[in-house]
Amino acid sequence: MTRDNLLFAIIGVLLGFIVGFIFASTMSQRYGPTATPATAANQTLPADHPPIEGAGADQQNPQQVFAQVQAALAKARSNPKDFDAQVTAAKLEYQVQRYDQTAEFLLKANQLQPNNYEVLAMLGEANMESAHYDQAETWYKAALAKKPGDVSLLASLAYMYLQKGDAKAAEKAIGDLEKADPGNQDLPQFRDKLASLKSK
Repeated sequence: MTRDNLLFAIIGVLLGFIVGFIFASTMSQRYGPTATPATAANQTLPADHPPIEGAGADQQNPQQVFAQVQAALAKARSNPKDFDAQVTAAKLEYQVQRYDQTAEFLLKANQLQPNNYEVLAMLGEANMESAHYDQAETWYKAALAKKPGDVSLLASLAYMYLQKGDAKAAEKAIGDLEKADPGNQDLPQFRDKLASLKSK
């Protein structure tokens, strides 16, 4: 092997290592270990909330999770005066998209703490998801009375009116949202949906 050939071989090997290292580094940054949605959701739940299925799978199996959920629901039903138990049960029912049952637990919580903002807002959300738009409007407005100008509530109200097909109310709600938060990311799609609603 001549000296030139040896030099080219060394340069080739070094280039291969460098390109391989850069490729591996890029791939690990893009596709490296990240928190799963279930893990992320568990980090935002109340301390006494049972873990969502899929989180910590090495510690708990689905049967254990199911048993914990059932225990939480049973606790809420057997302790109708326990506010926290009602809210926890409502959140569990909401996660599995059982919105009528969600509202049932929230109504009990609302009887215990009529001025609780979170319960009022959740009642609006549960009724909106069930397409009970009149009840949703009542609860959203009750929550807004506690926190006037709350951006998330204004956005929910605008979305609800658009779903209901009430162009006039939606236009006002979108205007209120724009005043409270001119750069809100939902505004463009709300305006598009409103324009589509008006054109029908």
